[in-house]
Amino acid sequence: MAPPHSAVSKKRGLSLEEKREKILQIFYDSQDFFLLKELEKSGPKKGVISQSVKDVVQSLVDDDLVSKDKIGTSVYFWSLPSCAGNQLRSVYSKLDSDLQSSKKRHAELIDQCDELKKGREESDERETALAELKTIEMKYNELKDEMGKYADNDPAAFQAMKKAIEVAHVAANRWTDNIFTLRQWCSNNFPQAKEQLENMYQEAGITDEFDYLEVLPVISLDSVTDQVLEGDP
Repeated sequence: MAPPHSAVSKKRGLSLEEKREKILQIFYDSQDFFLLKELEKSGPKKGVISQSVKDVVQSLVDDDLVSKDKIGTSVYFWSLPSCAGNQLRSVYSKLDSDLQSSKKRHAELIDQCDELKKGREESDERETALAELKTIEMKYNELKDEMGKYADNDPAAFQAMKKAIEVAHVAANRWTDNIFTLRQWCSNNFPQAKEQLENMYQEAGITDEFDYLEVLPVISLDSVTDQVLEGDP
């Protein structure tokens, strides 16, 4: 009678690190050169399925634990225990160097922190100064917001607006002149369609009252400001 399903223990698959160790053991045991297809055959004997051998070998190559070289049309892989030892010693040396650099930097930061703390010890004078600074910052922000409300009265903005109005005025009259020229051309070339043309002009808003824009009087910023202060409409 077969045991209950819950009693059957499923074999756990190997982790990537365990697979790497198994493949490295193949190299160490033989100390020989291998083609990838040979490793794919040897892998299952160590518990590494052939489909994953290629990725495991590549990860070892990336970490310089396995060497590879192309000879003719074939790519060979190899790894010796001495090579792995040298690689590990190199990695250890680099990590140790990084650790010493980090310790030195940590000590420097502690010294900088202690230096910055000088003159910033908690005291009544410091608390008073910080409170005054906060008050000044608040007042500054209030004044900044207040100035923003009068941005429209800025002389530079006023002059720019005045210039834009002048440009728009000239452009509008130029188009008005173009329209009058077009009307005259149509009247000269299509006299028999006078009524249809008049209807078209009316639909387009070109009535008898259509004319050039008059030149606006120049208004100074000072006069505008005085009107605002006096409350004139």
